[in-house]
Amino acid sequence: MANLPTIKEALQHSQAQGLARIDAQMLLLHVLGRQAGGRAWLLTHDGDALTAPQAGVYAALCTRRLSGEPVAYLVGHKEFYGLDLAVDARVLDPRPDTETLVDWALELIPAQAPSGPACRVADLGTGSGAIALALQSQRPGATVWAVDASADALAVASANATRLQLGVRFAHGSWLEPLAGQAPFNLIVSNPPYIRDDDPHLLALEHEPLSALASGADGLSDIRAIVAQAPALLASGGWLLLEHGWDQADAVATLLRSAGFESVQHRHDLGGIARCTGGQWTAQA
Repeated sequence: MANLPTIKEALQHSQAQGLARIDAQMLLLHVLGRQAGGRAWLLTHDGDALTAPQAGVYAALCTRRLSGEPVAYLVGHKEFYGLDLAVDARVLDPRPDTETLVDWALELIPAQAPSGPACRVADLGTGSGAIALALQSQRPGATVWAVDASADALAVASANATRLQLGVRFAHGSWLEPLAGQAPFNLIVSNPPYIRDDDPHLLALEHEPLSALASGADGLSDIRAIVAQAPALLASGGWLLLEHGWDQADAVATLLRSAGFESVQHRHDLGGIARCTGGQWTAQA
């Protein structure tokens, strides 16, 4: 029987195959039942040998990761804004860039006094619930609704809300349509699909739901729909914030201004890219 690899040898082998170091570590921690934040543990136990079952599972996970499957799907969870979210192939793998949208939204949601009216927030295309749950966790006094056209996605998001004990409300349907009876909202946020249908980068995202990624010939079909629907459900002075592609800030700003939004502006991600664009709605006289 061949000698079983040590932790150090298993990591070296996976990296030699082309796996990123952080991915190799995250997968091995998962196989060993250690917390994701325990990479230091791997260093202090790098001479420990894997068992045969552990070695087999780890090799299989590495193969799946090398084929493009997200680490979050392989380990079943992803941290987002300090929350540990359960994720799988029914929802988009939450990206760190989306925390830019959460940061901006939190600037616009006041800390509520117990006797004050609750700020009403809608998260469109919630997926795993990442944005809605982050906002609810940081602003417990707000009333947060999360919408998705996918019943499967809502099942994931709802389970996350239950496990995290966060009182987000859920609605099934396309963008703002299921919230018509819940208006007005003070804030609407969305990380909608924004990749062009013919974008070659979609090939590298084949394991994630296409409906959460692609949006027409120019990638703006869903953003157009949201911009068109939002004014009817926004309170006067309310804001619409949208995440978008790295090169779409000007186009989204034009859509917002054309629809009558004011104070249109951008927020940049950690890489300095204009990642989000938003505007304020003032009721027309």
